Amino acid sequence: MRTIILLLFLAGTSYSFGQQLVYTPKNPAFGGDPFNYTWLLNSANAQNPFTDDSQLGGFGNLDALNESLNNQLLGQQFGGDGLPPLGTSTDGNLEYEVYESNEGLVINILDITTGEQTQIIIPN
Repeated sequence: MRTIILLLFLAGTSYSFGQQLVYTPKNPAFGGDPFNYTWLLNSANAQNPFTDDSQLGGFGNLDALNESLNNQLLGQQFGGDGLPPLGTSTDGNLEYEVYESNEGLVINILDITTGEQTQIIIPN
């Protein structure tokens, strides 16, 4: 009787098998199925509270904004029209060398304490 039970037990275990679990990512950026891309993008867009019109509407006039900021910064530094006088001048730790060239007005700025130099060219 014991041998029959033992044979049944061995026969039953020989037919059972295990299987490996394999992780498959959903996101195509991490190796998932590329057909999931559209679904993931639509899901993200549905959750996004921002619209393109409200975020990107004001970027059409960046050149005018850049010019305005430059004029404002130069005006704070040098007063009046915002341009330093031609020649060499000193203001605190900064030494300015201003001259005309064929590229436009050139302003070399030297920080006397650190030795750092900056060159600004204002085209004609």
